[in-house]
Amino acid sequence: MEGEFFENCSCDAICPCTWSNMARPATYDDCRFALAFQVERGEIEGTDVSGRTFVLVAQTPRLMPEGNWKLGVLIDDGASQEQVGALGRVLGGELGGPPAAVAPFLGEFLGIEQLPITITNDGRRHHVQAGQAIDYRGERMLTPDGEAVSLTNIVVHPAGPTLGLAPVDRVDNNAFGIDWSGEGRSGFANRFAWSA
Repeated sequence: MEGEFFENCSCDAICPCTWSNMARPATYDDCRFALAFQVERGEIEGTDVSGRTFVLVAQTPRLMPEGNWKLGVLIDDGASQEQVGALGRVLGGELGGPPAAVAPFLGEFLGIEQLPITITNDGRRHHVQAGQAIDYRGERMLTPDGEAVSLTNIVVHPAGPTLGLAPVDRVDNNAFGIDWSGEGRSGFANRFAWSA
């Protein structure tokens, strides 16, 4: 699968969990995040998932490697049951690839829900919405020459190893009982590509 990725978490910008490859603690008592993936092209065991959008929502301990993460998945309501099943197998880590690296940290899977999901993106600013559950806006950081400001060598992130900085102006998220809101929170936005 490949496409666009947009992240928000409850940490102040920029999330220490990310830039330290999970060696440093979250800004607050835990880390709550939404990872939105807009699939432009993709196939899972013969099922075409091009055009689908999904959001991983999680709550982790302040030090992520302690494990016992709570994780839920939102998939756009235009996805067929076949597509939902295929995405569920990938996101559950069954088929390898980046999601499988996260599987050892999971403590509780909160399920899969389908909601209308929209992502507007003009190449710099983006807005992610999933029903009434997810709502955040971010802006990619650029150099004076228009190049993306990025973190590199991020080896424990599903959209790494390079992440484009895109702090979130405003967030109001509440999905699977995991909620956070505020201004000036951490965010990233960039291309992603997964293969098993």
